[in-house]
Amino acid sequence: MDIKSTLAAQVYTQAQLAARPSEGARGPAEAFAAAAQDFMATLREGEETVKAGLAGRAEPQAVVEALAATELAVQTAVAVRDKVVEAYQEILRMPV
Repeated sequence: MDIKSTLAAQVYTQAQLAARPSEGARGPAEAFAAAAQDFMATLREGEETVKAGLAGRAEPQAVVEALAATELAVQTAVAVRDKVVEAYQEILRMPV
């Protein structure tokens, strides 16, 4: 019986440590700001790569990869925007 209670205490302690937020944990506002910055960085890098490709300083494969990354970033931003608009409309439909 003592072994089981000790094991249970160890498992409980490990679960507590796993569930505790880390020191570097961010809130929703910081996470959204970081995502927006990553989006803008992806667009800038894609633009620079395309400019270099047009000037002949970048490989065609790099240009295609940059365009694909930019397209994915835009599609993700549009999907997030759609979800935000949908949530806003749902809130407006709630009875007060």
